[in-house]
Amino acid sequence: MNFQRGKMREEPEINLIPMIDVLLVILIFLMITTTYSKFSGMEINLPTADAPATKEQPTEINVAVTAAGDVLVNKTPVGARQVEAIATALKRAAGAPVEGKEPVVIISADAKATHQSVIDVMQAAQQASLSHISFATQQNKQ
Repeated sequence: MNFQRGKMREEPEINLIPMIDVLLVILIFLMITTTYSKFSGMEINLPTADAPATKEQPTEINVAVTAAGDVLVNKTPVGARQVEAIATALKRAAGAPVEGKEPVVIISADAKATHQSVIDVMQAAQQASLSHISFATQQNKQ
């Protein structure tokens, strides 16, 4: 209830001009006190360390299978296409077994080579006790 009849109540308002003045003074103060000098870095000589030698990569035996089905072990043609002949060539290429370093057989087969010739190489690797087999591929050129 409004018992004061002639008096109208004034709406409270926020005067923004003094607030803007205060913010401008703070901004000027910050601009003056900020230094724009470049910090020079210290030159540090880092210590060196002799790390142990990295683990040697296992030897690789590259086996190529041509489109005609011929097999080449480390670029040396294998005379016969039988699994036993290929296994003998793989054993010869692997050399003496080294403790913990079994050679990796990398098969590079022609895209038109038969599946059987690739399977023969895999069986020969199994007979030669070479269990690490990998296939070489190339990316499609588009």
